[in-house]
Amino acid sequence: MLIDERLIRLALEEDIGSGDITTEALVEGPVSATARIIAKEPLVLAGLEATRQVFLVLDPAVRFESDCRDGHRVEAPCTVATVSAGLGALLTGERTALNFLQHLSGIATFTRRFVDKVRGTKVRLTDTRKTTPGWRRLEKYAVRMGGGYNHRFGLHDGILIKDNHIKACGGIAVAVERARARKGHLLRIEVETKTLDEVREALENNVDVIMLDNMGLDAIQKAVNLIGGRALVEVSGGVHLDTVAELAATGVDLISIGALTHSARAVDISMDLVSIDEDRKRSL
Repeated sequence: MLIDERLIRLALEEDIGSGDITTEALVEGPVSATARIIAKEPLVLAGLEATRQVFLVLDPAVRFESDCRDGHRVEAPCTVATVSAGLGALLTGERTALNFLQHLSGIATFTRRFVDKVRGTKVRLTDTRKTTPGWRRLEKYAVRMGGGYNHRFGLHDGILIKDNHIKACGGIAVAVERARARKGHLLRIEVETKTLDEVREALENNVDVIMLDNMGLDAIQKAVNLIGGRALVEVSGGVHLDTVAELAATGVDLISIGALTHSARAVDISMDLVSIDEDRKRSL
C-alpha cells in the first residue's frame, strides 16, 4: 500500500495546528507507552499502514505490531494492532490514526457486503471517482481490500464518454469518432447510455464498453441481450444492497457503485492505553 506522506502530514497539521495543548500540559518529559487498537464491531480491515505512518511521523522509533492484515475480516472485540511509542505521540496521533483506519475499514467492510451478495456470478463490482478529495488512492485501495475492483483512477487513464460529452459533441457517433482519433491503441472507449436506442448507436460505433446508466431491470436485461457479448456491459446508478444480486443475474460484466466510497459508514475502532513507563507513571 503506497501512502503519500503529504496526506499524513496534512491530516496531522489540520488536527494539531500550533500544538496539542492538552497533551503538552499533561505529559512531562520523555515517557514511553503502549496502546492497543481494538475493533469494536465485526469489520474488514483496511488502512493499517496509514495508521502506522501517523505514529511514525510523530515518533520515528514507534513499534507497530499486528497479527492482522488489510483485507482480513475480524470479529469483535479484537485487538488489530499494538502500538508502542512516546506517550505524547500516542495521545496526539490517536484521532488522526483512527480516522484513517475507521474510514478505510468502513469502505472495505461496506464493499465486502456488496461482494458477498454477488458471489458466484461473473460480475465485477467497481468503485467510481466519487471519492474524498485527496483520499482517492486510499479509498480505492480500501475497495480492493473489500473484494471490489477499481474503475478509472482519474480522467487521465481511461476514455469514458458521458452524457454531457455526448451533448457537447452533438451525438454518440461524433464523440466516439473524435475519441478514437486521439486515443492510444491500448485504451478502450466506454460510452454512457440511457436508452436502448443509445445502446444501439454505441454498438454501431463499435465501442468497447457500454454503460447502462440508471436503467430499470427490464431495460438492462433487454440491453444485455441486444449487446450479445459484442461489448462489455456496465451498470451504474442507484445500485443498492437489495438490488445488486438482481442486477448481477442479468449477465452484466461490471456494476459500478459510487456509494462504496461516498456513503460507507466509518466503523467502530478505538485505541486504549495499556501500559505507561513505570518511572513516569506516578507523575501522570
